[in-house]
Amino acid sequence: MRAVVFEQYGEPAEVREVTDPHPPTHGVVVRVEATGLCRSDWHGWQGHDPDITLPHVPGHELAGTVESVGPGVGNWHPGDRVTVPFVCACGTCATCASGNHQICEQQTQPGFTHWGSFAQYVALDHADVNLVAIPDGMSYATAASLGCRFATAFRAVVQQGRAAAGEWVAVHGCGGVGLSAVMIAAASGARVVAVDVSPQALDLARKFGATECVDASRTPDTAAAILELTGGGAHLSLDALGSPITCTASVNGLRRRGRHVQVGLLPSADGTTPVPMARAIALELEILGSHGMAAHTYPAMLELVRAGVLRPDLLVTSTITLDATPTALAAMGTAPGAGVTVIEPWA
Repeated sequence: MRAVVFEQYGEPAEVREVTDPHPPTHGVVVRVEATGLCRSDWHGWQGHDPDITLPHVPGHELAGTVESVGPGVGNWHPGDRVTVPFVCACGTCATCASGNHQICEQQTQPGFTHWGSFAQYVALDHADVNLVAIPDGMSYATAASLGCRFATAFRAVVQQGRAAAGEWVAVHGCGGVGLSAVMIAAASGARVVAVDVSPQALDLARKFGATECVDASRTPDTAAAILELTGGGAHLSLDALGSPITCTASVNGLRRRGRHVQVGLLPSADGTTPVPMARAIALELEILGSHGMAAHTYPAMLELVRAGVLRPDLLVTSTITLDATPTALAAMGTAPGAGVTVIEPWA
């Protein structure tokens, strides 16, 4: 099969022929019809993920058709249209037993723990636990956008953040996750403040329901701007980018007893990130993390998509070929773009 491969962290990836995958005992091989290009893929390419073994094929947001199944799979068959969360759970550990598959103790992640979906085929573990049927009428490109960014944002806003109608929700960083969060928070009845350095990203945030926008390239103190716009601070704030600056601004822009949800990855040289904990103590803030979303919780999100309340299809702003992917991956470090870019490996 053809796949995007890199041999060393940070060095140019290339498209070349590699060996086709085989289905694990309890897993499947999926023919990839569409896969998202995500900033997490860039982090992996940069060497920020300790699970990656070189050489490597990235890619973790995918949709396609089941090509082959392992002998331990009972619920899926070749030809089924499927997508999958980027965290593939084991289904049997104590954490999975509690329903929290998104933080499974023995999780695998395509594109990180093993070769991913920047390829014509990808192997996925524990199919009966992790695969999600693509609803009739949903395109592969839209389904691919759900697996990481949209589902991650849905859990962060709805399940972890507990966004409620009438609340102020601040979203720092309006890439794929951030714009998804803006759309989901607005659909929940919240008033949304979107923060980004890109006018194009802020224009999309307005389109998807943001009440207010803050241009961080022209606003020295975005937290102070949010405190003023919201009349005292956001009830819920998300760092959807992942940087010490946006994390700090998110916490500092909260009102008393507000909730900060860290969604964007925060790589650092020593593995730590400063957080304004004195403010968290004084104002009794909640500091929460959010890591993907379990497959068994997809139905509520998919029903809102089916009803047209949520429109993840509108977030897909660019479609590229597999051959264009190495260049696009490298560009994410300096110009991640607005919206969601989807790769169609067979194009």
